[in-house]
Amino acid sequence: MSIFAVPHAIVGAAHSAITLLAGLFVPIAGGAAAALAIVVFTLLIRLLISPLTYQQVRAQRRQAALAPEIAKLREKHGKDQMTLATETLALQRAAGISPFAAILPALAQAPFFMVMYRVALRAPAGALMGVPLTAHLAAGLPVFAVLLALSAGLAWWSSRRMISAVTTGSVGLLKYLPYLSVLAVAWMPLAGGIYLVTSTAWTAVEQAVYRRPVTSGNR
Repeated sequence: MSIFAVPHAIVGAAHSAITLLAGLFVPIAGGAAAALAIVVFTLLIRLLISPLTYQQVRAQRRQAALAPEIAKLREKHGKDQMTLATETLALQRAAGISPFAAILPALAQAPFFMVMYRVALRAPAGALMGVPLTAHLAAGLPVFAVLLALSAGLAWWSSRRMISAVTTGSVGLLKYLPYLSVLAVAWMPLAGGIYLVTSTAWTAVEQAVYRRPVTSGNR
């Protein structure tokens, strides 16, 4: 079974929603209505799961605040990994930190990515700058060039933020992780590339807003 296998009903619902939006956008977007519908649909879904990202950032800030106490636990129980893990988990629970908070946004986005991948394979009728939404890189190079440039710019920005956020150790190969989205845009149909660039842009905005320097008013 493919990792992208999802219930047909869910894919059909997403496809229908995008088609409905495309119909509403025809008067203002013409032939690009379906492309605009994908952008809007993606933004609506990302807005829906945005609270999970906020909870993730709050958990990470609380985790950072606990760093001195966790360091003391490591110094005290460094030779007893089981006790260290138990005490650390108890400390996190007392501070209201869920061990799953850091991965919730990714888990929430994964099914949506699978659905949008399937939708992209049979995208609603439409085009962007004359290129069908079902087209791949070779058939729509000028449009894909724009998407790839946007994707590369977002990946560079994300990578720089990742590097600047690290205070100890090294990010190593992790700093190249955002660039995988560029490869994905080049591989997916145009509809999928539009979704992925839109979703990545939303993530960049979330990171800029949620991870701005903490003050007494935005904790």
